[in-house]
Amino acid sequence: MLEFSTHIKSKIFSIKTDKDFNEVALSIFHYQAKYNKVYKQFLELINCTPTNIKDYKQIPFLPIQFFKSLEVVTENNNIEKTFKSSGTTSTGKSKHFVTDLSIYEASFLKGFSHFYGNIEEYTVLALLPNYLEQGESSLVYMVDKLIQLSKNKESKYCLDNLSETKDLLQKLAKQNRKVLLIGVSYALLDLIEEENLNLNNNFLIMETGGMKGRRKELTKPELHKVLKTGFGVDIVHSEYGMTELLSQAYSQKGGLFKTPPWMKVLIRDINDPLSFQTKNKSGGINIIDLANVNSCSFIATQDLGKINQKADTFEILGRFDYSDTRGCNLLVGED
Repeated sequence: MLEFSTHIKSKIFSIKTDKDFNEVALSIFHYQAKYNKVYKQFLELINCTPTNIKDYKQIPFLPIQFFKSLEVVTENNNIEKTFKSSGTTSTGKSKHFVTDLSIYEASFLKGFSHFYGNIEEYTVLALLPNYLEQGESSLVYMVDKLIQLSKNKESKYCLDNLSETKDLLQKLAKQNRKVLLIGVSYALLDLIEEENLNLNNNFLIMETGGMKGRRKELTKPELHKVLKTGFGVDIVHSEYGMTELLSQAYSQKGGLFKTPPWMKVLIRDINDPLSFQTKNKSGGINIIDLANVNSCSFIATQDLGKINQKADTFEILGRFDYSDTRGCNLLVGED
């Protein structure tokens, strides 16, 4: 029911405590268990009785593969946008049917602000050639909005003219401007291949992963070492997101990701997918994204990871199925 998503929206982005999170998560779970046909059928298949669920850690997680073959949407609201993954034709593309783009926009704007401050303070430059070619990317939608909201005439997509892009970066460095340079790994490497750039720590260099067959795959420590040297910065940041989610996690150092307050990561036991691992033990990544109120907020991904001892951080260690590698954050480790 449209009234529910409108009502719950303000609560999603007002979460401050674990108690708040639990209350909102349970509300969304019971809503989706009733009105999301795919999720409802899944719960029935695993003999889950929704009324027995009293804590978010008891909530069953929908396998992410369902987004490739079924329409995972709650209710029959009009679909405003369909985001598609960059998967191959042999494996099929995931589709995320979004019935309320304002929730997605609130999520990525509040998420960015939570970690990095007001987007209006940045010049936003983007190196996302493969995503632009795809044309149905949720990442491109997010970056489009960040460019617009930066209100900076120099914010833009940087395409094929590497020399022009380098000149702009050097110019912004001399002006001590705050810059967000976000891009896929191979495009960032292309930019610094012939010469290092002497930028500064006003530059937020953020990679979204993905060599896309253009270059040899590197581990995150190897990639970040090259990028830090090439751009002349102390830290390289990472974004962790996917087509099936409307929220992002960010790593500000060392491959340790943090989530915004309306998103949580749990690590499931590989041999027992209904139980969870303790901290520092690897397993499958389950994600609760409460911004997914109109699709499914409880997703069992194909990524492997572990919760770090450091409070509220997690690492990405790889994937279950390497034949269908995601463009974002395949090989991760410490800087």
